[in-house]
Amino acid sequence: MPEGDTVYAAASRLRAVLEGRRLVSSQFRIPSLATADLSGRDVVAVRSRGKHLLIDVDESTPGAGDAVSVHSHLKMEGVWHVHPIGRRWRRPAYRARVVLRTETHEAVGFDLGILELLADPDAALAYLGPDLLADDFDRDEAIRRLAADPDQPVGAALLDQRLMAGVGNVFRSEICYLRKVLPTRPVGEVDLGPMVDLSRRLLWANRLRSARTTTGNTSPNGRMWVYGRQGQLCRRCATLIKRGELVSTGGERSIYWCPRCQT
Repeated sequence: MPEGDTVYAAASRLRAVLEGRRLVSSQFRIPSLATADLSGRDVVAVRSRGKHLLIDVDESTPGAGDAVSVHSHLKMEGVWHVHPIGRRWRRPAYRARVVLRTETHEAVGFDLGILELLADPDAALAYLGPDLLADDFDRDEAIRRLAADPDQPVGAALLDQRLMAGVGNVFRSEICYLRKVLPTRPVGEVDLGPMVDLSRRLLWANRLRSARTTTGNTSPNGRMWVYGRQGQLCRRCATLIKRGELVSTGGERSIYWCPRCQT
């Protein structure tokens, strides 16, 4: 499931082949951008903001138009693939939403949940809370935002990207477990500093991994403490892991917890 670490890794792959290079062609395969053309323009930066990915394109050719950013959000199924030109795509062509080509490589965005061109991406994403994977992550601001609604369940607060950007459904279950906190516990009863610190450590540790893990074990059945393990034994106390639904931004989302380890 794409979360802040997944988007950070995608930005790193894209940066390696796009940043500082000129686009020889672009194809936007959605109706709203069908006539957009970024060919002949330079990619000046590739960056992630929480779960959002931005490819900043300059006005490198006179008359080509103002600088813009290709903004994408992976949602549940999206992915960016990068490879040398001529290599066979790993997903069917009909699922491609955008193709950006340089002289040597192409970046293909498949099944993107959001794809748009933004003239001022920083303003458009100003609502986001501090980015957990940013070099200048503002810990105090993240704590302040999380603490603003002390009655909100902490499991819901962790998913609210307006408070702190990057945590998704997988990490919020794991963070609550590792802090021994029930996801339904009100924010006002939680020690937020260590929870924010743990969130940053987990995302940072996984930002470039091919297999996400919160246990330190990268084997397929050993990567998670509780997420996706409903009915299996807790790795600490052997109690059966439970699964439920918790209302968060965007609706009800699955949550996993150990009824003995978490209080």
